[in-house]
Amino acid sequence: MIEIEGLTMRYGDLLALDHVSLSIPQGEFFAFLGPNGAGKTTAIKLLTGLMKPTAGRVSICGHDMQDTPLLAKSVLGYVPDVAAFYEKLTPPEFMRFIAELYEMDPGHAAASTRDLFSKFALNEHCRQRIENLSHGTRQRLAIASALLHEPRVFVIDEPMVGLDPIHARTVKQEMKARSQAGMTVLMSTHLLNIAEELADRIAILHQGRIIALGTMSELRASHEGGGQRLEEIFLGMVAGAE
Repeated sequence: MIEIEGLTMRYGDLLALDHVSLSIPQGEFFAFLGPNGAGKTTAIKLLTGLMKPTAGRVSICGHDMQDTPLLAKSVLGYVPDVAAFYEKLTPPEFMRFIAELYEMDPGHAAASTRDLFSKFALNEHCRQRIENLSHGTRQRLAIASALLHEPRVFVIDEPMVGLDPIHARTVKQEMKARSQAGMTVLMSTHLLNIAEELADRIAILHQGRIIALGTMSELRASHEGGGQRLEEIFLGMVAGAE
């Protein structure tokens, strides 16, 4: 569902991403981890088509992001770490706008909106403009809007930003349920406990390269320090790669 081959990105003399290759199958819940400046955000912007790589390629469900970007993006849902909205719209108006972008059937879009608003506790905010919503409510709306067209691949950067424990649990359950139903999820986060709880496989990025990749069992087995928790494994591997 996601194929990354030799992905490289330079900003002048800075090598932000260094020949990264990765294959993520259907239904896998995959987590990108790494310290600040590791290349996570760059990788996400490249695989969602927001930037063009210096070298390498990205394919989403068989569609090359450079050659057929509209086809690749049509099956992709994306939630950035800071979501952008048309602030003067209400949440239902914004969802109708998203539905029109994806040329969804209006009836199906309306039914999906009702379902998502119920799951993410957005019904009580339907009459408010987005500019007046709290950060956590905006985050839930961003996730709902990215799921509206039922993407086959879902990319989310820092999913729990601004969410209280109740709504964080709802988001985790929804992402995991959709992954188990066949949607491929790629999550980037600094919250190691979230990655350990949800991810089927984890990649640790450092200085633009993948320094570790595998399931929790595989990461534990490859970690010479013998740590069992992801925090111990992550800190040990990043320190060892310096």
